[in-house]
Amino acid sequence: MRILLIEDDPQIGQSLVHALKDASCSVDWVRNGDLGRSAIADGSYTAILLDLGLPGMDGMALLQWLRGDNNPTPVLIITARDDVDTRVAGLDLGADDYVVKPFESKELLARIRAVVRRKSGYASATIGHGRVVLDINARQLSFDGRTENVSAREYALLLALLERPNAILSREQLEERLYGWGEEVESNAVDAIIYSIRRKFGSTVIRNVRGLGWSIPAT
Repeated sequence: MRILLIEDDPQIGQSLVHALKDASCSVDWVRNGDLGRSAIADGSYTAILLDLGLPGMDGMALLQWLRGDNNPTPVLIITARDDVDTRVAGLDLGADDYVVKPFESKELLARIRAVVRRKSGYASATIGHGRVVLDINARQLSFDGRTENVSAREYALLLALLERPNAILSREQLEERLYGWGEEVESNAVDAIIYSIRRKFGSTVIRNVRGLGWSIPAT
């Protein structure tokens, strides 16, 4: 998963970046609302972690802009503001969850997984369909009755494809989901990851559309 963290507190930000990377997420971190808006406009994210008390454009204004632009990316507000009116305002503006600081990183990770599932239309800890099912918690893929553990990169690529069944994602779109800012994109990384997945599950688990990219069929 590629996560955008919009948080101005250096200590909290560093802690969250470490926790998210330990959970095999790719993380981009910005420290004010204006940079957050630019990052959202330029990137594609699985979820956004949004503080409210930000320099520049504040969190509520940023959320209002995001939803006004019809951007469906899941947003989890992370803030020390615990009054009911602020919670209600954030959720009514379109936040998918509201987490009050301080919080345990494992709870935040569980909440991220939950909103990602809901965005994709799944109530349980899995995403996919009868033939191809990815267990988000266990990081295991099941395909035609075969179940195997997948690596962090394999998981990120599979999640990107399963979030949009039948959609064809280009190499650039997949690389964007696999790597954060400052991470060197390895040559032919997408091909190597797909090759590794196909070695475990067979060539039909991921479909190649020549010249366009890859997809996982919905049926």
